[in-house]
Amino acid sequence: MPYHDRLHKNHLYSLFYAPRGRNRIYALGMQIAQFYLSPFDRIIGIIGEAGSGKSMLVRGMFPGIELTNDDNGVNVRPLPLLEQDSESQFFAPHTYHVDIRFEMGFTQPHVLADAIWEAVRKGRRVIIEHFDLIYPFLHANANLLVGVGEEIVVTRPTIFGPEPQEIYDLVYTSLPYRLMAHTAEDLCEFYMPKEAMELCKHDDVRHGFILSFDNAPPEINLDELEAKVQDAIDRDLAISYVDEEHISIAGQLHPCTGPRTHVASTGKIVGFRLLKEFVYDPFQNRYLLVGCVGENSEDALQKVREARIHNLVPIM
Repeated sequence: MPYHDRLHKNHLYSLFYAPRGRNRIYALGMQIAQFYLSPFDRIIGIIGEAGSGKSMLVRGMFPGIELTNDDNGVNVRPLPLLEQDSESQFFAPHTYHVDIRFEMGFTQPHVLADAIWEAVRKGRRVIIEHFDLIYPFLHANANLLVGVGEEIVVTRPTIFGPEPQEIYDLVYTSLPYRLMAHTAEDLCEFYMPKEAMELCKHDDVRHGFILSFDNAPPEINLDELEAKVQDAIDRDLAISYVDEEHISIAGQLHPCTGPRTHVASTGKIVGFRLLKEFVYDPFQNRYLLVGCVGENSEDALQKVREARIHNLVPIM
Protein backbone atom coordinates (compact mmCIF):
# COMPACT_ATOMS: atom_id res chain seq x y z
CA MET A 1 0.00 0.00 0.00
CA PRO A 2 1.49 3.42 -0.99
CA TYR A 3 2.50 5.62 1.93
CA HIS A 4 -0.11 8.26 1.06
CA ASP A 5 -2.91 5.66 1.20
CA ARG A 6 -1.70 4.38 4.57
CA LEU A 7 -1.59 7.95 5.87
CA HIS A 8 -5.29 8.54 5.05
CA LYS A 9 -6.59 5.01 5.57
CA ASN A 10 -8.77 5.92 8.57
CA HIS A 11 -9.62 9.44 7.45
CA LEU A 12 -13.38 10.06 7.11
CA TYR A 13 -13.46 13.77 6.32
CA SER A 14 -12.00 17.11 7.35
CA LEU A 15 -13.84 20.41 7.80
CA PHE A 16 -12.50 23.91 7.20
CA TYR A 17 -14.21 27.27 7.37
CA ALA A 18 -14.77 28.38 3.78
CA PRO A 19 -13.04 31.78 3.51
CA ARG A 20 -14.82 34.55 1.66
CA GLY A 21 -11.85 36.48 0.28
CA ARG A 22 -10.04 35.36 -2.87
CA ASN A 23 -6.53 35.24 -1.38
CA ARG A 24 -7.68 33.31 1.67
CA ILE A 25 -9.48 30.66 -0.37
CA TYR A 26 -6.45 30.35 -2.68
CA ALA A 27 -4.28 29.75 0.38
CA LEU A 28 -6.69 27.14 1.74
CA GLY A 29 -6.73 25.39 -1.64
CA MET A 30 -2.93 25.15 -1.52
CA GLN A 31 -3.15 23.73 2.01
CA ILE A 32 -5.73 21.11 1.01
CA ALA A 33 -3.61 20.05 -1.96
CA GLN A 34 -0.53 19.73 0.23
CA PHE A 35 -2.26 17.68 2.93
CA TYR A 36 -4.73 15.55 0.99
CA LEU A 37 -3.88 15.38 -2.71
CA SER A 38 -1.96 12.36 -3.95
CA PRO A 39 -0.02 12.18 -7.24
CA PHE A 40 -1.93 8.93 -7.83
CA ASP A 41 -5.36 10.63 -7.71
CA ARG A 42 -7.06 10.56 -11.10
CA ILE A 43 -10.56 11.88 -10.38
CA ILE A 44 -11.01 14.98 -8.20
CA GLY A 45 -14.67 15.72 -7.49
CA ILE A 46 -15.71 19.27 -6.54
CA ILE A 47 -19.24 19.77 -5.20
CA GLY A 48 -21.05 23.03 -4.48
CA GLU A 49 -23.48 25.60 -5.78
CA ALA A 50 -22.78 28.68 -7.91
CA GLY A 51 -21.11 31.43 -5.89
CA SER A 52 -19.64 29.04 -3.34
CA GLY A 53 -16.06 29.59 -4.53
CA LYS A 54 -15.41 26.23 -6.22
CA SER A 55 -13.36 27.74 -9.04
CA MET A 56 -11.19 29.80 -6.69
CA LEU A 57 -10.54 26.72 -4.58
CA VAL A 58 -9.56 24.74 -7.71
CA ARG A 59 -7.14 27.50 -8.72
CA GLY A 60 -5.58 27.34 -5.27
CA MET A 61 -5.27 23.56 -5.38
CA PHE A 62 -3.95 23.48 -8.95
CA PRO A 63 -2.03 26.70 -9.69
CA GLY A 64 -1.96 27.49 -13.40
CA ILE A 65 -4.85 25.17 -14.29
CA GLU A 66 -6.90 26.34 -17.28
CA LEU A 67 -10.52 26.36 -16.19
CA THR A 68 -13.01 25.61 -18.95
CA ASN A 69 -15.64 27.83 -17.25
CA ASP A 70 -13.63 30.98 -16.65
CA ASP A 71 -15.17 33.44 -14.15
CA ASN A 72 -15.14 36.15 -16.81
CA GLY A 73 -17.55 34.14 -18.92
CA VAL A 74 -14.95 32.73 -21.32
CA ASN A 75 -15.69 29.06 -21.92
CA VAL A 76 -12.96 26.99 -23.57
CA ARG A 77 -14.12 25.51 -26.86
CA PRO A 78 -13.79 22.81 -27.99
CA LEU A 79 -13.71 21.19 -24.56
CA PRO A 80 -10.19 19.67 -24.25
CA LEU A 81 -11.54 16.61 -22.43
CA LEU A 82 -13.60 15.75 -25.52
CA GLU A 83 -10.70 16.37 -27.92
CA GLN A 84 -8.25 13.79 -26.58
CA ASP A 85 -8.05 11.90 -29.87
CA SER A 86 -6.91 15.02 -31.72
CA GLU A 87 -4.02 15.68 -29.31
CA SER A 88 -0.58 14.21 -29.73
CA GLN A 89 0.42 12.19 -26.70
CA PHE A 90 3.45 14.41 -26.12
CA PHE A 91 1.48 17.66 -25.88
CA ALA A 92 -1.61 16.28 -24.17
CA PRO A 93 -2.34 17.98 -20.81
CA HIS A 94 -1.81 16.01 -17.63
CA THR A 95 -4.87 17.56 -15.96
CA TYR A 96 -8.27 18.26 -17.45
CA HIS A 97 -11.01 20.44 -15.97
CA VAL A 98 -14.72 20.11 -16.66
CA ASP A 99 -17.83 21.83 -15.27
CA ILE A 100 -20.50 19.14 -15.56
CA ARG A 101 -23.49 21.43 -14.99
CA PHE A 102 -22.42 23.67 -17.85
CA GLU A 103 -21.30 20.91 -20.23
CA MET A 104 -24.51 18.91 -19.82
CA GLY A 105 -26.22 21.70 -21.74
CA PHE A 106 -24.21 20.68 -24.81
CA THR A 107 -23.13 17.05 -24.33
CA GLN A 108 -24.88 13.92 -23.12
CA PRO A 109 -23.68 12.88 -19.65
CA HIS A 110 -22.71 9.36 -20.79
CA VAL A 111 -20.40 10.94 -23.40
CA LEU A 112 -18.76 13.06 -20.71
CA ALA A 113 -18.40 9.98 -18.49
CA ASP A 114 -16.74 8.02 -21.32
CA ALA A 115 -14.32 10.91 -21.92
CA ILE A 116 -13.43 11.04 -18.22
CA TRP A 117 -12.66 7.30 -18.18
CA GLU A 118 -10.60 7.64 -21.38
CA ALA A 119 -8.46 10.31 -19.70
CA VAL A 120 -8.06 8.16 -16.61
CA ARG A 121 -6.96 5.16 -18.70
CA LYS A 122 -4.31 7.40 -20.28
CA GLY A 123 -2.98 8.30 -16.84
CA ARG A 124 -4.47 11.79 -16.83
CA ARG A 125 -6.16 13.60 -13.94
CA VAL A 126 -9.67 15.08 -14.27
CA ILE A 127 -11.01 17.83 -12.01
CA ILE A 128 -14.80 17.66 -12.11
CA GLU A 129 -17.00 20.49 -10.82
CA HIS A 130 -20.54 19.41 -9.89
CA PHE A 131 -19.26 15.86 -9.55
CA ASP A 132 -22.58 14.75 -8.01
CA LEU A 133 -24.26 15.20 -11.42
CA ILE A 134 -21.90 12.85 -13.31
CA TYR A 135 -21.48 10.26 -10.55
CA PRO A 136 -24.49 8.11 -11.63
CA PHE A 137 -22.95 7.79 -15.11
CA LEU A 138 -19.37 7.13 -13.95
CA HIS A 139 -20.39 4.29 -11.61
CA ALA A 140 -17.36 5.09 -9.46
CA ASN A 141 -16.56 7.63 -6.80
CA ALA A 142 -13.80 10.25 -6.94
CA ASN A 143 -10.39 9.61 -5.41
CA LEU A 144 -10.76 12.93 -3.58
CA LEU A 145 -14.06 14.71 -2.93
CA VAL A 146 -14.21 18.37 -1.91
CA GLY A 147 -17.51 20.06 -1.00
CA VAL A 148 -17.80 23.84 -0.74
CA GLY A 149 -20.52 25.50 1.33
CA GLU A 150 -20.23 27.44 4.59
CA GLU A 151 -17.52 24.92 5.36
CA ILE A 152 -15.21 23.06 3.02
CA VAL A 153 -15.49 19.29 3.38
CA VAL A 154 -12.57 17.11 2.26
CA THR A 155 -12.90 13.35 2.07
CA ARG A 156 -11.24 10.35 0.43
CA PRO A 157 -14.17 8.01 -0.26
CA THR A 158 -13.96 4.25 0.00
CA ILE A 159 -16.36 1.74 -1.55
CA PHE A 160 -18.51 2.34 1.55
CA GLY A 161 -18.73 6.10 0.99
CA PRO A 162 -19.32 8.84 1.68
CA GLU A 163 -21.41 9.24 -1.45
CA PRO A 164 -21.33 12.52 -3.42
CA GLN A 165 -24.97 13.20 -2.49
CA GLU A 166 -24.03 13.14 1.20
CA ILE A 167 -21.41 15.82 0.61
CA TYR A 168 -23.84 17.83 -1.54
CA ASP A 169 -26.47 17.75 1.21
CA LEU A 170 -23.93 19.04 3.73
CA VAL A 171 -22.70 21.98 1.67
CA TYR A 172 -26.01 22.89 0.02
CA THR A 173 -27.80 23.43 3.32
CA SER A 174 -24.94 25.47 4.80
CA LEU A 175 -24.17 27.77 1.85
CA PRO A 176 -26.96 30.32 2.59
CA TYR A 177 -25.30 31.09 5.94
CA ARG A 178 -22.03 31.88 4.17
CA LEU A 179 -23.74 34.17 1.65
CA MET A 180 -25.67 35.97 4.39
CA ALA A 181 -22.62 36.29 6.62
CA HIS A 182 -20.44 37.71 3.85
CA THR A 183 -23.06 40.28 2.87
CA ALA A 184 -23.57 41.31 6.52
CA GLU A 185 -19.78 41.54 6.90
CA ASP A 186 -19.53 43.91 3.93
CA LEU A 187 -22.46 45.98 5.24
CA CYS A 188 -20.63 46.43 8.54
CA GLU A 189 -17.59 47.67 6.62
CA PHE A 190 -19.79 49.89 4.46
CA TYR A 191 -21.32 51.69 7.45
CA MET A 192 -18.27 51.97 9.70
CA PRO A 193 -15.90 54.97 9.51
CA LYS A 194 -13.57 54.81 6.51
CA GLU A 195 -10.43 54.77 8.65
CA ALA A 196 -11.73 51.72 10.55
CA MET A 197 -12.74 49.95 7.35
CA GLU A 198 -9.24 50.38 5.94
CA LEU A 199 -7.69 48.81 9.05
CA CYS A 200 -9.92 45.76 9.45
CA LYS A 201 -8.97 42.23 8.46
CA HIS A 202 -11.20 39.20 8.05
CA ASP A 203 -11.66 35.93 9.90
CA ASP A 204 -14.35 33.30 10.29
CA VAL A 205 -16.80 31.94 12.82
CA ARG A 206 -19.62 29.47 12.22
CA HIS A 207 -22.81 31.16 10.93
CA GLY A 208 -21.09 34.53 11.09
CA PHE A 209 -18.00 36.64 10.52
CA ILE A 210 -15.13 38.34 12.31
CA LEU A 211 -13.59 41.72 11.56
CA SER A 212 -10.26 42.04 13.35
CA PHE A 213 -8.19 45.09 14.24
CA ASP A 214 -4.54 44.91 15.23
CA ASN A 215 -3.23 46.45 18.47
CA ALA A 216 -6.25 48.59 19.41
CA PRO A 217 -10.03 48.58 18.91
CA PRO A 218 -11.45 51.27 16.60
CA GLU A 219 -13.76 54.02 17.79
CA ILE A 220 -17.06 52.48 16.70
CA ASN A 221 -20.43 52.61 18.43
CA LEU A 222 -21.52 49.00 17.94
CA ASP A 223 -25.17 49.69 18.77
CA GLU A 224 -25.31 52.35 16.05
CA LEU A 225 -23.47 50.12 13.59
CA GLU A 226 -25.89 47.25 14.17
CA ALA A 227 -28.84 49.63 13.74
CA LYS A 228 -27.50 50.97 10.43
CA VAL A 229 -26.91 47.48 9.05
CA GLN A 230 -30.34 46.33 10.22
CA ASP A 231 -31.93 49.35 8.51
CA ALA A 232 -30.17 48.38 5.26
CA ILE A 233 -31.50 44.84 5.67
CA ASP A 234 -35.03 46.14 6.24
CA ARG A 235 -34.79 48.28 3.07
CA ASP A 236 -33.79 45.21 1.01
CA LEU A 237 -30.99 46.94 -0.93
CA ALA A 238 -29.64 45.32 -4.09
CA ILE A 239 -26.22 43.65 -3.90
CA SER A 240 -24.50 43.04 -7.23
CA TYR A 241 -21.17 41.95 -8.64
CA VAL A 242 -19.12 44.72 -10.32
CA ASP A 243 -15.69 43.19 -10.86
CA GLU A 244 -13.21 40.94 -9.05
CA GLU A 245 -12.43 43.73 -6.55
CA HIS A 246 -15.82 45.37 -5.98
CA ILE A 247 -19.52 44.90 -5.35
CA SER A 248 -22.35 47.40 -5.57
CA ILE A 249 -24.51 48.11 -2.51
CA ALA A 250 -27.63 49.97 -3.65
CA GLY A 251 -25.60 51.41 -6.54
CA GLN A 252 -22.61 52.44 -4.41
CA LEU A 253 -19.22 50.86 -5.04
CA HIS A 254 -17.65 48.84 -2.21
CA PRO A 255 -14.31 46.97 -2.24
CA CYS A 256 -14.63 43.20 -1.85
CA THR A 257 -12.27 40.31 -2.64
CA GLY A 258 -15.09 37.75 -2.75
CA PRO A 259 -17.59 39.61 -4.94
CA ARG A 260 -19.55 36.55 -6.12
CA THR A 261 -20.27 35.20 -2.63
CA HIS A 262 -23.29 37.29 -1.64
CA VAL A 263 -27.05 37.19 -1.37
CA ALA A 264 -28.83 39.11 -4.14
CA SER A 265 -30.25 41.71 -1.76
CA THR A 266 -29.88 42.69 1.87
CA GLY A 267 -33.41 41.59 2.75
CA LYS A 268 -32.33 37.98 2.37
CA ILE A 269 -30.13 38.28 5.49
CA VAL A 270 -31.89 36.61 8.42
CA GLY A 271 -31.18 37.16 12.11
CA PHE A 272 -28.29 39.63 11.91
CA ARG A 273 -26.72 40.34 15.31
CA LEU A 274 -23.50 41.95 16.53
CA LEU A 275 -21.67 41.14 19.74
CA LYS A 276 -21.69 44.52 21.50
CA GLU A 277 -18.11 44.29 22.74
CA PHE A 278 -14.76 43.79 21.07
CA VAL A 279 -13.16 40.47 21.99
CA TYR A 280 -9.43 40.73 22.68
CA ASP A 281 -7.27 37.98 21.22
CA PRO A 282 -4.09 37.99 23.36
CA PHE A 283 -2.34 35.43 21.16
CA GLN A 284 -2.30 37.75 18.14
CA ASN A 285 -2.83 41.07 19.95
CA ARG A 286 -5.95 41.92 17.99
CA TYR A 287 -9.50 43.00 18.73
CA LEU A 288 -12.39 41.11 17.18
CA LEU A 289 -15.77 42.40 16.07
CA VAL A 290 -18.05 39.34 15.89
CA GLY A 291 -21.32 39.13 13.96
CA CYS A 292 -23.73 36.24 13.42
CA VAL A 293 -26.63 35.51 11.07
CA GLY A 294 -29.39 32.93 10.84
CA GLU A 295 -32.46 31.96 12.82
CA ASN A 296 -30.35 31.04 15.87
CA SER A 297 -27.91 33.96 15.73
CA GLU A 298 -28.50 34.96 19.36
CA ASP A 299 -27.64 31.42 20.46
CA ALA A 300 -24.52 31.55 18.31
CA LEU A 301 -23.42 34.81 19.95
CA GLN A 302 -24.07 33.28 23.36
CA LYS A 303 -21.69 30.44 22.45
CA VAL A 304 -19.08 33.08 21.53
CA ARG A 305 -19.55 34.68 24.96
CA GLU A 306 -19.27 31.31 26.71
CA ALA A 307 -16.18 30.34 24.73
CA ARG A 308 -14.56 33.63 25.68
CA ILE A 309 -15.29 33.06 29.37
CA HIS A 310 -14.14 29.41 29.21
CA ASN A 311 -10.86 30.42 27.58
CA LEU A 312 -10.45 33.48 29.81
CA VAL A 313 -10.19 35.84 26.81
CA PRO A 314 -11.17 39.32 28.00
CA ILE A 315 -13.79 41.45 26.25
CA MET A 316 -12.78 45.08 25.83
